[in-house]
Amino acid sequence: MQLILASTSAYRRELLSRLRLPFETASIAVDETPREGELPADLALRLAQDKARAGLALHPQACVIGSDQVADLAGQPLGKPGSRQAALQQLQRMSGQAVHFHTAVAVASAEGLLRLSDRTTVRFRPLGEAEIVRYIDQESPLDCAGSFKCEGLGISLFDAIETSDPTALVGLPLIGLSRLLRQAGFQLP
Repeated sequence: MQLILASTSAYRRELLSRLRLPFETASIAVDETPREGELPADLALRLAQDKARAGLALHPQACVIGSDQVADLAGQPLGKPGSRQAALQQLQRMSGQAVHFHTAVAVASAEGLLRLSDRTTVRFRPLGEAEIVRYIDQESPLDCAGSFKCEGLGISLFDAIETSDPTALVGLPLIGLSRLLRQAGFQLP
């Protein structure tokens, strides 16, 4: 069965390639606007499912992976900053705080929909404005939820990470995804 990643994210593509399964990527557009009162964890799961279902509608013979991540600071979702100023503001708000990253993945095929959610907690150390600016200038994390790249220099912003799947923080929880793909009939070690 053809495997499709419903994302053009270089981060997710790199992670999925670690499973050594042949796959293609597809650009899938879904409305990512949070619904009124929607919790960050629920938003991540809904978006992952919407992406998988939308991909399956375009490729009905395939198995489609949808994934999304929402950063959660005190119950408020934090998106991708998109600008240098927004990244600075996000990192200032997260300084000295615990931030939850809800990463959801859904696998859709003609047989149905499988899904899971992962929660990773990142404890940020107290950050001064000058070091935040240096970090943003060096890594330009404008396309990352939470304004950092944990696989790069962003790791230096943390006091601790609490997770059951270290790949979830990058954007695709491979431990859980491997389980879902085995359930869908793919052979993995």
